[in-house]
Amino acid sequence: MRAAFYAQSGTAAEVIRIGEVETPRPGPGEVRVRVRYSGINPTDWKSRSGATAGPVDGYQIPHHDGVGVIDEIGSGVDPARIGERVWLWMAAAGRRWGTAAEWTVVPSAQAVRLPDGASDELGAALGVPALTAHRCLAWDGLPRGGSVLVAGGAGAVGHFAIQLAKWMGARVATTVSGPDKADLAAAAGADLVVNYRQSGALDELRRFAAVMDRIVEVNLGHNLAMDLALGGPQSVIVTYAASGPDPELPVRACMTANATLRFMLLYSVPRAALEAGVRDITDAITAGALSELPVHRYPLERCAEAQDAVESGAVGKVLLELS
Repeated sequence: MRAAFYAQSGTAAEVIRIGEVETPRPGPGEVRVRVRYSGINPTDWKSRSGATAGPVDGYQIPHHDGVGVIDEIGSGVDPARIGERVWLWMAAAGRRWGTAAEWTVVPSAQAVRLPDGASDELGAALGVPALTAHRCLAWDGLPRGGSVLVAGGAGAVGHFAIQLAKWMGARVATTVSGPDKADLAAAAGADLVVNYRQSGALDELRRFAAVMDRIVEVNLGHNLAMDLALGGPQSVIVTYAASGPDPELPVRACMTANATLRFMLLYSVPRAALEAGVRDITDAITAGALSELPVHRYPLERCAEAQDAVESGAVGKVLLELS
């Protein structure tokens, strides 16, 4: 099969190759998926660059997320799954067969039936961003009718955090850096969109909710002072990215807020929590609560360019088109 792969860490142009590799076969409890779209996330270029991953064993096909159709199953898998359209999650986590290829093989539970009516583009965008958003919201239990602040509402995690929080019954405010991103966050369904670069941003957020029940944080080093100003004893601030410089922790301000700080990395989230996220995400899709981001499509041959686009901060979702 044709695939993008790399044998060592480095820049995308230096190490990503396009060529023929063996077509995988599913083992016990696994399914093989003919990939339609491969979704790219920041974690993918960070792993390829060597920033967050260990040495490569032979070669690595990148990307965790995607959408496609099951065409072969291993022992122990219901034969009725053949022909099922599925969205994929964590395909490359500890495995060679990421989604940047014509076929991938994953454990059966990591190929989730995509509800009828949902687009392939939505399915390919779920995985890492939607599961991250779900964990940030559901970790300590989001109160129905509670208030949520999503930092960076125009990003993929921010997009799904807004929509999942609304589906869970919360009121949602979000921060963005400019008008185009504000339009995306509003289209996602945020009740309030605030440009954090403008004066009065904190006052506007305080009018929305004096204390936020949940803050989904993408850049704690930049936003900690605002988060604590909006925090209280019921507040949970969940950080899912290591953007920018590490924060200096103002112990007295943290004590005054009485807020809870949590840090999450998707790869070490307990399996039961991931499976709960998969169920909720699928239910939210079925309810029509989740929508696509703007899509940037690249052919497989331009995988290096597509990863560079994600690394450069492309707004929307970058997909490789495989079929």
